[in-house]
Amino acid sequence: MTAALVALMACGHPGGPAKPRADRTAPDSFQVAIETTRGQIVMMAIRGWAPHGVDRFYSLVRQHYYDNAPVYRVVPRFVAQFGLAADPALTATFKKLAIPDDSVRHSNVRGAVSFASAGPGTRTTQLFINLVDNPRLDGGGRGGYPPIGEVVRGMEFVDQFDAEYEGKMPGRVQDSISRQGDAYIRRAFPRLDHVRSMRIVREWKR
Repeated sequence: MTAALVALMACGHPGGPAKPRADRTAPDSFQVAIETTRGQIVMMAIRGWAPHGVDRFYSLVRQHYYDNAPVYRVVPRFVAQFGLAADPALTATFKKLAIPDDSVRHSNVRGAVSFASAGPGTRTTQLFINLVDNPRLDGGGRGGYPPIGEVVRGMEFVDQFDAEYEGKMPGRVQDSISRQGDAYIRRAFPRLDHVRSMRIVREWKR
């Protein structure tokens, strides 16, 4: 079951935009307003849980990476996953920039947000929100998926994300999104939900 979660890191796009700005050290914690096609979700990112992952997330949000990204995988009573950019060139650029590994310091409980991966050294941009408590994703000392934060408001909207295509998508759908971007999703799976925008709305520092 866990294997079904991993983000199959998609094929690259030739060329692509200029190299993105390097990760900045994130604040100790910060809130992100996530506007979606279902409503607003508020997430609290906590650097102490996964410093490398939170630093990357902070940089991605500041660079508007997730704006208009499709929520392309929703498995009821498991996870909702997103994080392939609407612009395929942007996906290709960040695919090359793996996040250093973090240990699991907080459990994948309902509402926790973690980077998807295909094993050590493969986290890049794809995130999932736990729809239920998923302690098996903590890894039990064998790696796992370190949460970077949690949804503090709006889980009712996460629960409403469209799951009708789960099990009906081709096995390499992530490759297709990576190559063609959101244009592919809107053509092939028109009722999927989207992240319209992410904005940092509050920061806390020591």
